[in-house]
Amino acid sequence: MRCSRCGARSSIDLALTAAERAWIGLAAGLCIAALAARLSGIAPVAIDWQPARALTEPWRAFSAVAVHYSNLHLVANLAGAALVAALGAAAGVSPAAVAAWACAWPLTQLGLLVRPDLAHYGGLSGVLHAGAAVVAVHLISNSVGARRAIGAALAAGLVCKVLIEAPWGAPLRVGSGWDFATAPLAHATGLVAGTLCAAAARLFCDRSPPLRTDV
Repeated sequence: MRCSRCGARSSIDLALTAAERAWIGLAAGLCIAALAARLSGIAPVAIDWQPARALTEPWRAFSAVAVHYSNLHLVANLAGAALVAALGAAAGVSPAAVAAWACAWPLTQLGLLVRPDLAHYGGLSGVLHAGAAVVAVHLISNSVGARRAIGAALAAGLVCKVLIEAPWGAPLRVGSGWDFATAPLAHATGLVAGTLCAAAARLFCDRSPPLRTDV
């Protein structure tokens, strides 16, 4: 049961829904894949995203999320995955939102085809941006009041972050304090993929009207 004013879960209904558990499970699955790849010692080039192999090895659009180039890279993305998992659960994601995030997973990497000069890419950050975008769309379209405002703020924050990173610039950047290069374009493609998939899921799968405030 959710509050008719803000969409938040009632204090008498604190158990996770099936969709929320699936969302957390998807985040956990991504983390497990990343940990397994790191611990196994598999060479990144064996499973990372490579635009030159997109047609012959399309599965790399999925496997690239398991690639991490340092322990710090892995830890940062695991923390990000935990945050997105918590965001989805707190937002009360629907089954349509879970499906949207799953669909945005490979689409995030496929979007990198616009920059063939990004010859290799690996990591969770693009897909995590997609997940955050899905949560934002879900809150905006299914909530009212403060929760809708939070969704709008999250969406605006993601857009500002991506624009500040200037994904149209150099394909790889090494930030101060990091021991790995980031690919800002992946954050942009994740944002776009997550937003479009969430909008499509809302249109075709999630027919329930948004909650309204009492009159």
